[in-house]
Amino acid sequence: MSKKIKLGILGGGGDSLIGILHRIAANMFDKYEIVGGVFNPNFDDNMAFAKTLGLDSSRIYKDYQTLISEECKLDSSERMQAISVLTPNFLHYPMAKQLLENDFHVICEKPLTTTYEESLDLKRLKEEKNAVFGVTHTYTGYPMVRQMTKMISDGAIGNIQKVDAQYLQGWLNPVIHEKDKRSSTWRLDPEKSGSSCCLGDIGTHAFNMVELVTGMKVNKLLADLNTLYEDNPMDVDANVLIQFSNNAKGTIRSSQIATGEENNLRINVYGSKGALKWEQENPNYLYHLSDDNPLQVLKPGHSYNSNISLDGTKLPPGHPEGIFDAMGNIYKGVARAINGEPFDKAEFPPIEDGVRGMDFIEKALESNSKGNIWVELNK
Repeated sequence: MSKKIKLGILGGGGDSLIGILHRIAANMFDKYEIVGGVFNPNFDDNMAFAKTLGLDSSRIYKDYQTLISEECKLDSSERMQAISVLTPNFLHYPMAKQLLENDFHVICEKPLTTTYEESLDLKRLKEEKNAVFGVTHTYTGYPMVRQMTKMISDGAIGNIQKVDAQYLQGWLNPVIHEKDKRSSTWRLDPEKSGSSCCLGDIGTHAFNMVELVTGMKVNKLLADLNTLYEDNPMDVDANVLIQFSNNAKGTIRSSQIATGEENNLRINVYGSKGALKWEQENPNYLYHLSDDNPLQVLKPGHSYNSNISLDGTKLPPGHPEGIFDAMGNIYKGVARAINGEPFDKAEFPPIEDGVRGMDFIEKALESNSKGNIWVELNK
């Protein structure tokens, strides 16, 4: 039996939603052993939190630079092999850069960096070091998203004609209307969040989903962004028209001021022979539409699904799986890559997806700033 991958974590301490999501995902398939990290910027809080996880205090560090320095002193059989980066956006690049330079594999939250140029630098380093680098576009791990991707690849809906993707949240609505609150939220601080709030946080998920399931690259976009208040420098609502190289067109709508919405990610793909629809809040249902047949509803765990979908399903049909399972599938794919095992390219989003996401953000901001014009993405 192969040994577990020794995993360190940067960020995600306290009551962080993203922290518990990553920790459970890492433990799900018995591929990793969490051995330490830097969970909080305050060292006392960091140590206290690590104690609740039952971790060895000697592997809990005051900052990521110390973690790298001390872990590199250990024998290769003991040191951390992979590090998960769960910090605010502005820390992704410096952390991932030093981790790659010191021969760690990286699992990183999105957006990958705060600029496109930074993302290209990480991609160069990753290739130079021959490291494994996964970007946690979590929703790609759902079995029915994988099934959707395979069905479209197999031609189940014919030639793609239109794509409609949305990601609507309402959590910023109670914050944005009060100056003190919006000024103290790190998501609306360019120094911490980067150049974008809504597009960077959730728009990139929808963009990544569009390119994944269609198997096509977005060629051009036209964006109209809303900051709502003049003293708010960050987008909180975005409407983006997209065009593919085959002239198929679509929309990506993302908002964090959609009052009352929770986590409404949805994607509809319409082809010449049919359509497929999936939504994150009801992830176990994939809807297959056509002109001349009744609506079909596909669910996970059944033998009619593809191998990649079934590989991401742990339970028999009728037993709902959710976001922890989706993230767990991504961690499992990264583990296979680290261990040199065969893996499907759809098992985890690679660094290239993170680079594409940064290009999407910057081109959308450019389109908006120039009066809502069409802008081409990099090839």
